[in-house]
Amino acid sequence: MTKLLRLLLAMAMTVGVFAPGSRAVAADGRPLNIVFVSPGKTGEIYWDMVAQIMQAAGRKLNAHVEVLTSERNYRTMQEMGLGVVARADKPDFLILSNEESAAVPIMEAAEAAGVKTLLLSNSLIGEDAVRLGPPRVKLKTWLGDITTDLQTAGARMANALIGAARNEKWQSPDGKIHLLGIGGDEITPASIARNAGLQLAVAAAPDVVVDRMLFANWTQSEAEQVAANYLSWASRKGIRPAGIWAGNDPMALGALKAVAAAGLAPGRDIQVVGLNWSDDALREIKAGRLLMSDGGHFLLGGWSIVLLRDYADGCDFAAVSPHVEVKTSAITRDNLVSVGALIKSRAFDRIDFTKFRAKPGRCGDYDFSLDAMISSLSPPNDGGE
Repeated sequence: MTKLLRLLLAMAMTVGVFAPGSRAVAADGRPLNIVFVSPGKTGEIYWDMVAQIMQAAGRKLNAHVEVLTSERNYRTMQEMGLGVVARADKPDFLILSNEESAAVPIMEAAEAAGVKTLLLSNSLIGEDAVRLGPPRVKLKTWLGDITTDLQTAGARMANALIGAARNEKWQSPDGKIHLLGIGGDEITPASIARNAGLQLAVAAAPDVVVDRMLFANWTQSEAEQVAANYLSWASRKGIRPAGIWAGNDPMALGALKAVAAAGLAPGRDIQVVGLNWSDDALREIKAGRLLMSDGGHFLLGGWSIVLLRDYADGCDFAAVSPHVEVKTSAITRDNLVSVGALIKSRAFDRIDFTKFRAKPGRCGDYDFSLDAMISSLSPPNDGGE
């Protein structure tokens, strides 16, 4: 019996029962209960996709993901989050997005209740970041955050507009390339980063000017109105508008409607870019009316479940950093086929999330690239859809 026990112990050591933060990932850890409080509205494409891909990842990784939707009401978001923290049967993890700093009181309550939190998409900024410090210091239950490099995305979008305008020689009589910027808002980290990317790209291009930087609350209808107002103003001033930079796809779609109403042909007379990888935007890219949609950041929903699954099994992502940043990618007509079908069907169960878990001895080392995601896909029509 003693020899058998020693043999079993040796086998256990071989498959990775090591110290937390460095051990190999368990093959099938205990079931997890995860709650996500979404800041978005029901039917809001981006946040719907975040929630759907979270749940798809949960099905692959033995985690039940409950989604609560705050309908863009940040008081409701706080009430929901505080309600989760106050439950008698508390979840293993609570995922929040710090839009308009609404997550901070929930995080503080979670600390008092011992509920571990992860921030997604929007982390702490400004005074909140100064007051609360980094993850796991003042708030020990705040595990960290997973975000995307949206500043680079914003710059890539702007450079696509600038490159297209230069190729087509769409300068105004003053010799400048004139752009309109439509941002989501002026206060959320995700919007600030995108807008900063636009500003950086334009600052590096002396032949480019942003005539207006307007804000449309992330909505198609408001973007259509502000774009229409801009195009009317440009016409009166004798300015040839070359491009419209929109901080998300719904606003880009609104801009396309305004462009058409102004008698211009998007893709031929003016270029428009967006961000989100939404199905509607991909159709416009295929039609040649939308130049590109940056994004893939809805995939953060799936990657967040991978991080929490590994953490629960003793492989802590903070072994590298509590701040996990994922690169976005641009979809154009050139690479549309590779991801278009997945997004159109939202068949996120085709993604094998188990392949993205940390390798033994490499906790916190992840490849969440677009290429890795595409290579993990099972074929369509195999039961995954």
